[in-house]
Amino acid sequence: MKKTFYLFNPGRLSRQDNTLKYTAYDEAGAEGQTRFLPIEDVADLYVFGSLDANSALYNFLGKHGVSVHFFDYYEHYTGSFMAKEYLLAGRLQVAQTGHYTSLKKRLVLARKLVEGAAFNLLKNLRYYQSRGRVVGEEIAQIELYVSALPHATSVAEIMGYEGNIRQTYYRCFEQLVNVPGFTFGSRSTQPPQNELNALISFGNMLCYAVCLSQIYHTQLNPTISFLHEPGSRRFSLALDMAEIFKPLLVDRTIFRLLNKKEIQPRDFVRELDGCLLKEAGRKTFVRVFEERLKETIQHRRLNRSVSYQHLIKLECYKLTKHLLNMEEYQPFKAWW
Repeated sequence: MKKTFYLFNPGRLSRQDNTLKYTAYDEAGAEGQTRFLPIEDVADLYVFGSLDANSALYNFLGKHGVSVHFFDYYEHYTGSFMAKEYLLAGRLQVAQTGHYTSLKKRLVLARKLVEGAAFNLLKNLRYYQSRGRVVGEEIAQIELYVSALPHATSVAEIMGYEGNIRQTYYRCFEQLVNVPGFTFGSRSTQPPQNELNALISFGNMLCYAVCLSQIYHTQLNPTISFLHEPGSRRFSLALDMAEIFKPLLVDRTIFRLLNKKEIQPRDFVRELDGCLLKEAGRKTFVRVFEERLKETIQHRRLNRSVSYQHLIKLECYKLTKHLLNMEEYQPFKAWW
C-alpha cells in the first residue's frame, strides 16, 4: 500500500532506476543519511525543508502520480506539484462550473459544508461536556448560528456564520486541552502567536494537503469551490473539504497530543514575534496525524470498515453525485 513520506530536513531528491534516492543535508550543508524509496510505495511527499531536485525527477514523479506538497520555514503551505490530472471528465467539469456560477446551487452546497463542519465541531464539544467541561454556552451559541444558515442569501453571509462558529469554538480550546502552559487567547496566524495556534495552523495545513490529494484521485476539479472563493493560485475545493474534516483529524489530534503530554512547551520555539513547532514536535504531530488518517470506523451505509483518509474520498464521490444530479449531497457527520 502506498504511503505518505515527510521530508523535514534539507536534502537532495533524485532518481535511481525505479527508486527515489533522498540524501539529507546537515546544518553545515554536508551530506548525511541516504534513504531509498521505491516509487511504487510512494503516494505523496510533504517537504518541510529545502529540496534539491531537477525537472527529470518531477517528470518521474508525475508519471507515477506522486504529488509533492511544500511548506516554508514557518510551516505555511506554499504550494504543490501535482501530477497531470488523469481523471478529469468534461461532463463533471461542466456540472461543477454550473453549480459555482448558479448562486442558488452554490448556496445549497455552501450551507451544507458549513452545517457538516459545525456538526463535527459540536461533536467535539459535547464529548468534552460529558466529561465535565463547561461549554454549554458555546454549544448554544453555535447552534444559533447553524439555525440561521438556511436564511443566508449570499456566500459571504454563510462565510460570516462559519467564522463566528469557529471563533466561538476556539474560545473553548483551553478548557478542552486543560494542560498547564498552553493558552489560546484568540486565533492568530502568519505567524501563530502561541503554542495552541501553532498546532492548529500546522494541522490545518496538513489536512488541506490530504484533502487535495484525495480530490486529485477523483474527477473533481480542485480549483472550483463552493464555500471558499476560487483563487488563481490555490486549490480552493480542498479548503471546502477540509472544513468538514478539521474537527475530526486536526482538533482531535491536538487534544490527544496535549492531554497525553506527547507534545509539551519545550517542543516549540518563539522567534520573529511568533511561535513555531520544533522539528521534534512536527515529527510527533505527523506521527499521530498519520495514525488518525489510518484509523478505521465501521461505515453505517457501506457496512464495512473505512479509514478516515478514505472518508475524504467518499465525500468527494458524494459531491460528484450531487453535481451530476444523481443524489443530494449530505455532508459527513460523525456518529460516534
